[in-house]
Amino acid sequence: MVIQPTSFAALTWAGAASGSAAESWRIGTVLAARPLGINPDGMMVLQIGALAVEAEAPRGQLPSQFQVRVLSLGAQPLLEVLTAQAPEPATQQALRERLPQQNGYAPLLATLDALAQRPALRQLPAYLRPALALLEHGVRTPAEITRGDGLEEAINRSGLFLEALLAQPQVDMAGLSQEDWKAALLRLASLLDDYLPTRRAVSSGSETPPPLQQRGLQPQPRVMLPQELLNDDIDALLGRLHGEVHAALARVEVAQLEATTASAWMIEIPVQGEDGRDILQLQLQQGTEGEAGSNAWTLGFALDLPALGPIQGELQLRDLRLAVRLWAERPDTVHRLEQQFGALRHQLAATGLILDQLSCQRGLPQSTSPHSAILLKTMA
Repeated sequence: MVIQPTSFAALTWAGAASGSAAESWRIGTVLAARPLGINPDGMMVLQIGALAVEAEAPRGQLPSQFQVRVLSLGAQPLLEVLTAQAPEPATQQALRERLPQQNGYAPLLATLDALAQRPALRQLPAYLRPALALLEHGVRTPAEITRGDGLEEAINRSGLFLEALLAQPQVDMAGLSQEDWKAALLRLASLLDDYLPTRRAVSSGSETPPPLQQRGLQPQPRVMLPQELLNDDIDALLGRLHGEVHAALARVEVAQLEATTASAWMIEIPVQGEDGRDILQLQLQQGTEGEAGSNAWTLGFALDLPALGPIQGELQLRDLRLAVRLWAERPDTVHRLEQQFGALRHQLAATGLILDQLSCQRGLPQSTSPHSAILLKTMA
């Protein structure tokens, strides 16, 4: 069962997060919990660690005392209720181990940019420079991901399917290692492990929620390195990169482990933008509908571009019928997207698809994942 607190009853999250009461709230941490009762609004009040939180009342009854594991943080953290009824599955154990290690790609991409601007980069050992170039080669261009075959290739090489591709007969191992994002991360991580004696921990201040189905899509903005970091020498930047590469690897593995227990894939693709790099997050799900078992695909996406701000979208394709819904945080972005609707309708008509819906709303949506309920039964 997963609890998603909707608000903090005794302390606001913004205040608590900076105080000693929330020092123990870290991804992967196990906390003691107990229900305190139902408030006048019908919300269940829970004591979790040193904080009192509100959540939607569960369908079943919670024990008088139990434990929760922090799955993700943010305005509404996710907490997994732990039970001792069954041994923990291997995938859950692996997921628990990787959650505290993971972080988003934005810090890694910012450090790569800073390194690329250093003339001293040419003085690095010859074996290290190609590994850095290989990781940068994994960043896709807008021209690539706006083509159907290019997006398919980017998804296949996102790292999520590396082991599955390696298991296929007659696979080009050398070509795969040069194109796959996880393979490039693994290679660079191994070389940095040898080059640097210690790994710098990733700062919790830049922690990005892990790619969990319960959390849904998350637009991720670019990270700007502080000026003092930009003035660091190249070894200091490499030390920062060392931790960020391992955090990115853990993030890929979180998404892979999630894919073994859910009917959808969470995929992240680094994209080369103007004066920087962005992250395209995709949620892809296939299913069947109706008695005839017609094919149904749902593709959600999220990104945060400097010129447009946070954007999310959902495309639902059922046979030849397509519904497109977009959301944008900025009102001017909504207007700019709506101005493209005419051209988009014309392009879709040329493909033979039947457009049932095309809309754009201001504000970002709540997660529509079937796994995003406030309380969710899962194996613990």
